[in-house]
Amino acid sequence: MIVLVGFMGAGKTTVGQLLAGRLGLPFADADAVIEERTGIPVRQIFADQGEPAFRALEHDTIASLLSGPRLVLALGGGAVEHEQTRRVLAAAEQTVYLHVPYQAALGRVGGDDGRPMLARPDLAEVYRRRLAAYEEVATITVLTGDRAPERVCADIETELARVRAAR
Repeated sequence: MIVLVGFMGAGKTTVGQLLAGRLGLPFADADAVIEERTGIPVRQIFADQGEPAFRALEHDTIASLLSGPRLVLALGGGAVEHEQTRRVLAAAEQTVYLHVPYQAALGRVGGDDGRPMLARPDLAEVYRRRLAAYEEVATITVLTGDRAPERVCADIETELARVRAAR
């Protein structure tokens, strides 16, 4: 199980799909799985039930995926803020933190109406707060910034091979 974490715009879904293809593994996006299982868009869950209810549902979904067959799993940007989710990530083979600078993240996702987080006046503080949580769960960190997804994916593969060789 290889889990990708990072702030919105880090490239978790794009890189995750590439990585899964290269490794011959299935790919899953936790938010997409939540929407598929509930039949409700994530932003509607946030609006109707609030963030704590969403984070609990997200945790249950991630825990169930981590106990299933091996795959590449992209998490939503805020998943690591949930303490129990951080704990279950220890079950992952590797947790890859895709580190994207704040301005680069905004450049990638700015104007996306499907991202209610962009409307938060404290978004920069949310970014700073999450950095520590990403670093806490990461077994591998790869910088994304303005780098091509293929290059980021290649760096992850190099790190995965290095970790395997060290065992």
